[in-house]
Amino acid sequence: MYPATQLLRLRSASALSSAATRSITTKRRQRNTSTVSAERARAQGDSETDKFLHYSPEDGYYKTSPYDPIVVRNVPLHEYVWRDFKKWESRTAAVCVVTDRQYTFAQMRDASAAFAVRLQTKFKLRKPDVVAICLPNLPEYPIATLGAIEAGLTVTTVNPIYTAEEIARQLTFSAANLIVGTVQNYGTLNEACKLAGKRLPIAVIRSRQDDSLPAGAIDFFELISTQNVRYDDLQVPKEATADDMVFLPFSSGTTGLPKGVMLSHNNITSNCEQVQAALTLNLNVQDTLPGVLPFFHIYGLTVVMLSKLGQGSRLATMPAFKPDDFMKALDQYKGSILNLVPPIALFMINHPNINEQTAPALRVVMSGAAPIGQHDVERFLQKFPKVAFKQGYGMTEASPVVLLTPEGNTRYASTGILSGSTEAKIVPLDGADLKGVGPRTTGELCVRGPQVMSGYLNNEEANEVTFFPGNWLRTGDVAFYDEDGYFYITDRMKELIKVKGFQVPPAELEAVLRDHPKILEAAVFGIPHEVNGEAPRAIVVLRQGQEATAEDIAAYVAERVAHYKRLEGGVIFVDEVPKNPTGKILRKDLKAQYSD
Repeated sequence: MYPATQLLRLRSASALSSAATRSITTKRRQRNTSTVSAERARAQGDSETDKFLHYSPEDGYYKTSPYDPIVVRNVPLHEYVWRDFKKWESRTAAVCVVTDRQYTFAQMRDASAAFAVRLQTKFKLRKPDVVAICLPNLPEYPIATLGAIEAGLTVTTVNPIYTAEEIARQLTFSAANLIVGTVQNYGTLNEACKLAGKRLPIAVIRSRQDDSLPAGAIDFFELISTQNVRYDDLQVPKEATADDMVFLPFSSGTTGLPKGVMLSHNNITSNCEQVQAALTLNLNVQDTLPGVLPFFHIYGLTVVMLSKLGQGSRLATMPAFKPDDFMKALDQYKGSILNLVPPIALFMINHPNINEQTAPALRVVMSGAAPIGQHDVERFLQKFPKVAFKQGYGMTEASPVVLLTPEGNTRYASTGILSGSTEAKIVPLDGADLKGVGPRTTGELCVRGPQVMSGYLNNEEANEVTFFPGNWLRTGDVAFYDEDGYFYITDRMKELIKVKGFQVPPAELEAVLRDHPKILEAAVFGIPHEVNGEAPRAIVVLRQGQEATAEDIAAYVAERVAHYKRLEGGVIFVDEVPKNPTGKILRKDLKAQYSD
């Protein structure tokens, strides 16, 4: 069923029946044996061949993980990350590929603790206050993050390429109390505060020698200085628990506008444990991870930054994806484990100067955030035959990892098997029956486990839609699993558009379009894009007597959103937007009628 190389870490078949009872059984009620005998008989044929396929009257068929159950650490996240740092305190923890600015583990640990002290003493921040981190990938990112967490605060991660309007919305919704940014984006952050009606302290990082401190800004390096700091001044809230919210990233979920995802310390540490069980490292030899995935994104935050710092790995950070910097991270900095998204994998396939000689240490590649074709994986392995190519699947609401391909996998169309202590079921798409279906039957993927969020902040309506009874998180993705427990994502129920792995909610762009004085109605949908995966396309109904060009409308939107949300798919003028009787936009009809 699974490759021999996995047997040491996957449960043996003889231990499965007993181990299954030890796995996380989130809110699954126990039933009297006599009341479920018929259902068990119904599932007996399947369970004899698949020890990870189960059946219950409430849930129908559901899958459990072949990995051993994880141990939920039940400690604050910063303690988890720093748990073994004494073993490698002289190692480099993070280095900037552009400037070669770097910190050892000892320096990073001291700097983050100093930041924690000053957040409490200088700014009087306490639980449940929020720090907004609006940074590109810099060596200081983990210092700011772990320092805020050690101070007992919640971190909301903000995309640094957001416009002032977008940042203002997040500052307002998260109730942020302080911002960490850079000299370069200080003006945007200051404008965002004005739009939000807030006067917030803004600490900025001077990442270049010629950077000068803007008027009104606070020098971040003064806040992390180990000079004149009293570490004993740090206070730990007596009521703090590992179930407290530690991160508040924003996700569009299955539909609609961005919502605040409440992730706890236990959510993140559990997901780190799940990821680490699927990819064991030799901790006596330091791996280097090119930090090409943004740390503000949950994929880069958990899988790259937090998980690997906790294992003594080195981050080679890049503030933006530039081919020369990326190749430098692989060649000069000897990148060995590379987490990426499909467009970067395609870039590596097609670039003549990226090969085994210029990526001499590369041994593992993990692709996620969007599907990658089987043919593309095969092309990648033809160019890098010694690299282990892995795939994963997840979502912000699951911290993010749910599925990972095991070592030795050759089913490149699959996104993998369930991570430790994770359960999943596939329910019919029509929603008429919430019971899980059996192998090779397509439906909506639903998951539960210790990495799943507690819910969306201040949004009970969205929570009711997102969770099925039994604490099953709806992913909004269409999937099935085969007889060996490998899952396949075949489509998305979501109306979201995925551009380079980023979520672009149509509702957000439609709201921007509707603010245009000449536009009466608008609808947005995604069309295939050769490089980006998908691109947003808009259909627009102009107000009577008004005239505008597609270029005018696209430029209007571009001024108000991040670059990946721009209408790269074009603008089409129509007489009406197709809707159902309840007023919901019929996006399937849009795609059928207005896609190329």
